[in-house]
Formats: sequence, C-alpha cells, structure tokens
Amino acid sequence: MWLPFMGLVIGIILGLLTEIRIPEEYSNYLSIAVLAAFDTLFGGIRAYLQNIYDEKVFVSGFFFNIVLAASLAFLGVHLGVDLYLAAVFAFGVRLFQNIAVIRRILLTKWSTNKEKLEKS
Repeated sequence: MWLPFMGLVIGIILGLLTEIRIPEEYSNYLSIAVLAAFDTLFGGIRAYLQNIYDEKVFVSGFFFNIVLAASLAFLGVHLGVDLYLAAVFAFGVRLFQNIAVIRRILLTKWSTNKEKLEKS
C-alpha cells in the first residue's frame, strides 16, 4: 500500500521543486497521462482496501494506462480528431467510481469501528 502514496509524494515534491515547463503542443498528452496515473493510483488504493492489491498488477496497469492514453491522444492528433476526450471521459469515470468505492469502504470501516467502541 505504501507504493502509491510514496509515488504521489515524490511526484508532488519534484513538481514543486522544479521549474519544468511543458510545451503547449504536449499539454494534451500530459493531461491524459496524469489522469491515467491518478486512475491507477486510486484503483490501487481501492484494491488495497478490498484486500485484492497486487503490486505487479498496479505497476503494469500504471504504465499500460499511461501508454494507452498517450497513444490514443497521439492517434487523435494525427487523425485530426480529439480522441483524447474519449480517454478523459473513460479515465474520469473510472476515477470517480474508484473514489466512490473508497469512500464507501472507509465509511463502512469507520462505522464498524465506532460501533465496536460503543459496545466496549
């Protein structure tokens, strides 16, 4: 479970400490890659909370999602169609679904722990 959080913290620190500017023509690729990475991160958190987390699945899914999303955006640019919007929609829906499941799991655990404390 520590791997997703460690990656997020390192990424935020590196992002804040560097003055890297992304050229505008790459902004679609970067935005879709970041969205795919967040989808994978929250999917890993969800899997951990459901006790089905596997680091191999997490790492392979992380890179596969980013490559797939960037490839879709690249293909869309060369076809003259905004295909990256389809990826934004797909990853956005999955991201919100994962967050909703995480919220439900945490609320269930919190209420269960609260009931146990009240019975003690």
